[in-house]
Amino acid sequence: MRAWKSILLAGLAVLALAGCASTGKQMSELERAQYAWSAAIRWGDFEGAWNLVDPAYRDAHPTTDLQFERYKQVQVSHYRELASEPGEAEARREIEIGLINRHTMTERTMRYREHWRYDAAGKTWWITDGLPDFWAGE
Repeated sequence: MRAWKSILLAGLAVLALAGCASTGKQMSELERAQYAWSAAIRWGDFEGAWNLVDPAYRDAHPTTDLQFERYKQVQVSHYRELASEPGEAEARREIEIGLINRHTMTERTMRYREHWRYDAAGKTWWITDGLPDFWAGE
């Protein structure tokens, strides 16, 4: 009887995993791109994050070495997704970012909205707004 229960549970687990795998390749690509983006921002790899920005935006708004140096003045203390609006060709996420000024050691929190678009030709997701502007309004 125990053997049948084990077989039944294993079968249910396989069915559950198959259901998870069928959520759509595009969406899993979006999740991977968003994970890579949030990890790069969280760990201060802004040059790496820049590579996930839409090439059209990068061409129109080139980032200088001085601008990358400015990002070294802050340490990201947290990066939290507050809300998300996934879609097939576009997606949005509302993010809360905690920032510590490395010189004054003061922390502040800001909100940031990410806009993503799917590039069918390149089969990849791009963030369309560039790097977060941690100094907006200052």
